[in-house]
Amino acid sequence: MMTRFLLFITLCLAWTACSSEKPEILTACTRDEIGNYIVKWEVSPLMDGVVNMYVSDNPEDFDFSSPVGSYKIADGVATYITDDNFNRKFFCLTFNGKYPQIVSARFVSIAEAQNFRDMGGYQTADNRTIRWGKIYRSGTIFPFTEWDSSRLENIHLRTLIDLRPKEAMLANPVPFKNIHVVSLPVPLGNQSELDRRINRNHIRKGDGLLFMQDLYLQFVSEDKAQFSQALDVFTHEENYPILFCCLLGKDQTGFLAAMLLSALDVPKETILQDYTDSNQYIDPLHFSNRVAHLSQETQEAVTVLVSARESFLDLAFQKIEKDYGSVQNYLQNELGMTKEKQARLRELLLY
Repeated sequence: MMTRFLLFITLCLAWTACSSEKPEILTACTRDEIGNYIVKWEVSPLMDGVVNMYVSDNPEDFDFSSPVGSYKIADGVATYITDDNFNRKFFCLTFNGKYPQIVSARFVSIAEAQNFRDMGGYQTADNRTIRWGKIYRSGTIFPFTEWDSSRLENIHLRTLIDLRPKEAMLANPVPFKNIHVVSLPVPLGNQSELDRRINRNHIRKGDGLLFMQDLYLQFVSEDKAQFSQALDVFTHEENYPILFCCLLGKDQTGFLAAMLLSALDVPKETILQDYTDSNQYIDPLHFSNRVAHLSQETQEAVTVLVSARESFLDLAFQKIEKDYGSVQNYLQNELGMTKEKQARLRELLLY
């Protein structure tokens, strides 16, 4: 049965197809320090009129009979005040009754998790949009608090793809009982040797850069089986919503996110931005106490290791294009994402 939101989208598409050219609309949403939502929009060319804002706990089920607020398009911003910090809110904005835009705060606050965020809202090259609340990426979420457990239950996860190395999986087993767990360990290079060098202050910033570059080349050439299996999980409707994670949510998770977004035909600049956004959501204080006793050179190297530099992921793209001709060739011939699977992926995730 078609949801109210999909019915509304269908009607709007039929309406706008017969009208003048659709304006370019950009939306964004953040939360302030007390949890209120700040929703922003830009319309080009700027037009007169009204933005109606609707709110829901479900991004695919809005009640369009009653907006929570109406604002001038020229205002460009609205604040939704809430004392509900448990249920995540999604917003649908309409512009003069047309052009519906779904938006939410991308970052999901999970106390014990680094870098937990929703991958919804990204636009594809043909102006389709990834559904909110379907795919999440994060760093390790083990262990977690009772509050974290409740928040995770509230987003109704069905599947967890665990990309952590085997050692991390053994040290902190997945605690979920009602979620399908797909364990696909991807090693972090020679992690044990790296740890020894850090503890002995035998590492410099340049060593950190080389380690990260080698790691991303390893993802492309040596870990294709794991990433192929992970991508296949996204082609099955019964698996959604899906969370995929690694230790910090930037390396194995970052490469898988890049391949998933590539299969959805999201532009490369958006993919790189999604990757480097990890730098906003990894808490440096989480590591500062652990390395405070080490030399400045070692601390600089660790800073490199925990950062998401665009050059790391771009190096992986360069290797793919050099060795396989194109990202599309790599997806189809090396990762098993046939044209049929990519079409299925777009059917499940885009509107």
